[in-house]
Amino acid sequence: MEDNQLLSASIAEYLEMEGFSVSVEANGIIAQQRILNEQPDLVILDLMLPGRDGVSICRQVRDSYLGYILMLTAKEDEIDQIIGLEIGADDYLIKPVKPRLLLAKVKSFLRRKVTFSPQDNVIINHGRLQIDTRQRLVTLKQTPVDITAAEYEVLLLLTKHPGEILSRDFMAQHLKGLEYDGLERSTDNRISQLRKKLNDDARSPKRIKTIRSKGYLFIASAWE
Repeated sequence: MEDNQLLSASIAEYLEMEGFSVSVEANGIIAQQRILNEQPDLVILDLMLPGRDGVSICRQVRDSYLGYILMLTAKEDEIDQIIGLEIGADDYLIKPVKPRLLLAKVKSFLRRKVTFSPQDNVIINHGRLQIDTRQRLVTLKQTPVDITAAEYEVLLLLTKHPGEILSRDFMAQHLKGLEYDGLERSTDNRISQLRKKLNDDARSPKRIKTIRSKGYLFIASAWE
């Protein structure tokens, strides 16, 4: 969903050459309805669109749209990026877009679609925290927790490694298929959002701890 026709056409052509089915919508109001009606696997959403801006679209569709949202922005201001992540964007790219980086992010998101076999562990339990991996549903004290797709992936990775310190590089490799560059903060932002939604004290977290200079630690016993 991109207002610059040349850029949107080149992105669409590049992704189609890589085997993806792509549809472009330049009008923000129409884009919002199409996202909800068509439920694509992934939306590449520009921050600046005629009719309705990308932030407004993301905020409006997030609760009902089940796929991933990759936001494009011409602004390098970190505040804009954080706002996008906090309202439900799963990641962002700053324009001009680097085709290989875009492709890597798209592939990384779509790899997360899990297929289950009868042997798969469908329910993950940690005390009062439960994750139904088939339905991608998180509950705390039997109450559903409203989290984004990207927040779910971070939480799932943490719960699969209880008691282990997961470095930012390890998490970047597993969540995005990319090496951690020391600057990227989307995982940190998602951890912060998870703490809020899972009632973990942001100033002194007990459930998802930050281990200085090392990474993050999921404390399984803290959910009892």
